[in-house]
Amino acid sequence: MPIFLKRTLVGFLSTLIVATPAFAQDSNTSNPLPKVSQEWRFEVTPYVWAPAIKGTINFDNGLAKTADFSSSNVLSNLKSGAMMAAEAHKGNWGIMGDLVSATLQHSGSVPIYGGAATVADKITLQQTVLTGAATYTLANTRDVYVDALLGARAIDITATLNGNLIGTAEKETISKKTSTVDPIIGAKGRYRIADSSWYLPAYADIGSGGGTTNLTWQVMAGIGKSFGSLIDASLTYRALYYDMKAGGVLQKTTMQGPQAAITFKF
Repeated sequence: MPIFLKRTLVGFLSTLIVATPAFAQDSNTSNPLPKVSQEWRFEVTPYVWAPAIKGTINFDNGLAKTADFSSSNVLSNLKSGAMMAAEAHKGNWGIMGDLVSATLQHSGSVPIYGGAATVADKITLQQTVLTGAATYTLANTRDVYVDALLGARAIDITATLNGNLIGTAEKETISKKTSTVDPIIGAKGRYRIADSSWYLPAYADIGSGGGTTNLTWQVMAGIGKSFGSLIDASLTYRALYYDMKAGGVLQKTTMQGPQAAITFKF
């Protein structure tokens, strides 16, 4: 497991050890920590995530192609996408869901035969990542809120490579699709900064065992601010990793980059 992921999980466990039981929160409407009660509370969070993508995309017939997109390249090559998270809580229990759907397309060229000819290639990457989990509040103090989570992450990804020998009519299309569902366990929470409306959000999960996946993990951390009782805004850095078994599309592939989000609470 990567060292920074270990440190994130250790940080969460340390928080749980020192946390005190739930308390009656102050009446400040700019308090960014959720209030645990027997009434339902909901959050809907549209966001924009611009991850750089680095790893290997595996196609049929054993062909593998390195994927190395910067965040700016991802935005410029984004053809379509939808990103949304939502939560519902009653008492200490809750459910959460997160959806990332995007289609990326990148064109380039590769010299062959010592530069005597050139192949133009176009990679299309269509992916949908859906994370769902049940949550339970483990810490709800004046400065700390932490939920444990247990659930699953599903990914459906199709990689298509179109090649054309420049100057000829020779073309070839190779496509590979992988769908897998992996159980995950993790934690998420917030730390309130100096009794203010500012907070530090954090998230970490890890999973495996879906048949195709050797390992998947996701982490996120950043800074946020509460604007009254209805709206939060945050800027975070998020990373999602997949290491799939032979035959899977994503071989040791990391998607990481900045994320801007607005949360509507009701």
